[in-house]
Amino acid sequence: MMNFEQGYSVYVEKCEQFGLQPVNYRYYVNQLSHEQLLAYNGYAIQQEMK
Repeated sequence: MMNFEQGYSVYVEKCEQFGLQPVNYRYYVNQLSHEQLLAYNGYAIQQEMK
């Protein structure tokens, strides 16, 4: 979940940089694609094995 929060932080920074209103965190996570969720899960499993 930490990576989602980091990604959201970057998203919010970029929105502010371009004068856009960011969506809330819950909506942001709900809009992640299937591929993004699979990539996150793969990364999380690798981190647990370290």
